[in-house]
Amino acid sequence: MGKDRCLNITTLQTKDIRWPTSLGAHGSDAMHTDPDYSCVYVTIETAEGVTGYGMTFTLGRGTDIVLLAVRAMKRLVEGRTTTSIFERFGQFWRELTSDSQLRWIGPEKGVTHLAVAAIINALWDLWGRIRNVPVWQLLAEMEPEELVSTIDFRYIEDVITPEEATAMLRKTKPTRSERIQYLLANGYPAYTTQIGWLGYSDETIRALCRKYLAAGFKAFKMKVGQDLQNDIKRCKLVREEIGWGNQFMIDANQTWNVQTAIEWVISLKDFKPLWIEEPTSPDDVLGHAKIAAALREHSIGVATGEMCCNRVMFKQFMQANALEFCQIDSARIGGVNEILSVYLMAKKLNVKVCPHAGGVGLCEMVQHLQMWDFCSVSCTMEGRMVEFVDQQHDQFVFPATINEQACYVAPRAPGYSTELKQEAILQFEYPHGTEWKRMFAEGIFTHEDY
Repeated sequence: MGKDRCLNITTLQTKDIRWPTSLGAHGSDAMHTDPDYSCVYVTIETAEGVTGYGMTFTLGRGTDIVLLAVRAMKRLVEGRTTTSIFERFGQFWRELTSDSQLRWIGPEKGVTHLAVAAIINALWDLWGRIRNVPVWQLLAEMEPEELVSTIDFRYIEDVITPEEATAMLRKTKPTRSERIQYLLANGYPAYTTQIGWLGYSDETIRALCRKYLAAGFKAFKMKVGQDLQNDIKRCKLVREEIGWGNQFMIDANQTWNVQTAIEWVISLKDFKPLWIEEPTSPDDVLGHAKIAAALREHSIGVATGEMCCNRVMFKQFMQANALEFCQIDSARIGGVNEILSVYLMAKKLNVKVCPHAGGVGLCEMVQHLQMWDFCSVSCTMEGRMVEFVDQQHDQFVFPATINEQACYVAPRAPGYSTELKQEAILQFEYPHGTEWKRMFAEGIFTHEDY
């Protein structure tokens, strides 16, 4: 690709944006019973007038804490040129995650890593806008050496080296354009979780199953984990609606210990779930491995990753054969750069990647990553799909779009699809947005709630 324009970064600004999704039980599961879908929203402005937009996803309370972490890191971005970042992006990523004082409250996990993701995602949006291509295409059209240079391989070279990653990408390059054309024509398969939030009534679940069947979906996921008898009833209800020819997955959102997870899922085995997602603590590699081993005879896989904090944890999960479906999250680990390394490890270790999405902006972002994987890494859609949740897409300038075959349509607008509409910011910035002022005035929420 040609040499990029060199822009001067002047300011990094950040906002706390929250939507009151708890009012409709949207996003509710066994662990997160009243989420208000939220994000820390970052804008990176340049002297030349080009702006990048990025975000990290949160659930309401705590968004302000992540915002403070972003502000603590802004000094590492402001005053830089885009060339000084993008030509040594892997090294810059390490600088951002390795500040000698800030890293003490991480490192590479939790609040500080969520903040890194918001900044990094904004930088990739900016890079896509500079090159005038969507991020999936930016990644797919990079020379292997350039792409590999964006990744910090520290701590994972015992699984994959930069040289191996470069060779892997070189091998797929000759047929890459064919897959790009296929993607543009057909999109990428999606599954929906919208039918299965734990706070939904039976009638709502039935109606949503019918809605998404009519929209072309062939894979459905339901939340479980609070009450076994209720889970049995709800699994039966979903199977009645979607039939046995469609795929069905269940998600416990980390609520069980290891033995409970095994026993509970075996109690649901007759409903033929493709996977159990997040059956126990997101940090328990060996616990997941034990669960996975116990469920293999029932042809039920283990899926996890949306709360996996960094590439090192993913490395261990894959090495330990503790998951069959790797669920990277576009805002959980340190943004695009680190996620690329997980895809490359998954390719080498023969693990399917089925990304976590939903939330605010996760569908918008993660579609780019999975499309790049198809074009340049795994080169297949077999056994792979991207989660879709029908929330807040109308708040974006370039929202994720699903076609009549329930596939994500490949984005064509430059960037990472992360720009919010100005109206959304005016309404939902916390606590002074017009919608929050209205809800406080009407007593729907109180300041004590947060």
